[in-house]
Amino acid sequence: MDVTGIQGRDWQPDAFYMQTALRCAHKAGAAEEVPIGAVIVRDGVVIAKAWNQVEMLKDATAHAEMLAITQAEAAVGDWRLNECDLYVTKEPCPMCAGAIVLARLRRVVFGCPDVKSGAAGGWINLLQNPALNHRCEVTGGVLGEESGALLRQFFGRKRSDTSVS
Repeated sequence: MDVTGIQGRDWQPDAFYMQTALRCAHKAGAAEEVPIGAVIVRDGVVIAKAWNQVEMLKDATAHAEMLAITQAEAAVGDWRLNECDLYVTKEPCPMCAGAIVLARLRRVVFGCPDVKSGAAGGWINLLQNPALNHRCEVTGGVLGEESGALLRQFFGRKRSDTSVS
């Protein structure tokens, strides 16, 4: 669905919100965190923005999606996020997918897939598992090249840094 955007140009809402998530991912990378960013949108308004903060917070659960869900729940005043959409630069892991299902997010849009441990169809699809109490609409590949390139650059630098030591 196209809508008229800034300066009268048509724009794709998914790409627009994914650009916001990518800006969050860049913040994570600048902080030496795995560069993944997430935003949650309700009624066309970004209500939560987060990026990975595992190293900074010394918390294995401080993934971008988890932090964004917590912010969105506070913004909405409820743990149910039925009317909200999550945009994240990489396919969610099983932990994040579980939280997404529990929070009842309506839709998940991700950038690059994670074939090794993705839980939105890469390795397993928890977000649409009929055995669970909630299923999300899932759209993958939105700005996937940009998201994947950011991760490849980050891990390339990390590998270079360890080979020099």
